[in-house]
Amino acid sequence: MDLKYGSDEAKKFVTNVGLITSNGKHGENIMAAEWTHVVSYFPWLVMINIGMSSATAENILETNVFGVNIAAEEHNGISSISGSRSGKDINKISMLKELGVEFYGAKEINVTMLKGAALNLECKVIRHENIGSKMMIIGEVLHSEVRKEAVPIIFSSGTYKKVTDFVAQSQKMTQEELEALEKKHKKS
Repeated sequence: MDLKYGSDEAKKFVTNVGLITSNGKHGENIMAAEWTHVVSYFPWLVMINIGMSSATAENILETNVFGVNIAAEEHNGISSISGSRSGKDINKISMLKELGVEFYGAKEINVTMLKGAALNLECKVIRHENIGSKMMIIGEVLHSEVRKEAVPIIFSSGTYKKVTDFVAQSQKMTQEELEALEKKHKKS
């Protein structure tokens, strides 16, 4: 079964917004990848899923490194620009610089990073595989920088949203009541 992009089913998924930076035969590039996830803490591994024939995929396969820049609330426009144009046709880094977006050179790899992102990760590829319509790339984090005050954005139902509100637990019980219930249902 296929999942149609923009369908009611697809709109129920919530993802962060990873702005993936690369450098290679297509030059410096940035693209929006809503499928950016931590897949291991020890070692710290990040997975991205991107188009197999994208400029970003080709750059990453050539150099075996990439940057992950988790978009903060002021980056929704950058994400839209980065995700709707191909790095094979447009120099998106220079386009964004002309709009006032700031970048800096990564410390451990030869990639440009987005200044002011909620989180910046410099990664080396440890595995890649074509899965369905996307290429899965797993990278080990070599260096990270976090902007603690930044609010990351999420993408859901075709729009960007802020992650700011706490959702209270729907079950109203104390920690002691929960522990008693857990003890009652413990497997032997």
